[in-house]
Amino acid sequence: MPNLTFYFSEEQADRCIELPAFTRTCSALCVDILAAAPDNVHIIFVTVKPGCGHPVYAELFYRLTPWRTAEVMENFMRELDLATQQAWGLMARIRCFGSPAPYPYARN
Repeated sequence: MPNLTFYFSEEQADRCIELPAFTRTCSALCVDILAAAPDNVHIIFVTVKPGCGHPVYAELFYRLTPWRTAEVMENFMRELDLATQQAWGLMARIRCFGSPAPYPYARN
């Protein structure tokens, strides 16, 4: 299920290039660290008008499982932070939200 969304400010959009390569990196993190099935990974990029805060905000929604421990999630966030800084030179605010396995209801 992992749904990873990146929101970046309009001012930084020109720095956020090479999206196919970055998408592959993020997908690999979801598969390798979160043990997600490759076909279940969903990654999108959204350009926004900034208010305040970091120029990049990353939000992950995922299903809670016994193997997605606090340590696993900390490792995922550390690696995602590193990938974002390497790709764009920007520090992202990263938030992860876990849902119990039978939720959320989903389709497609």
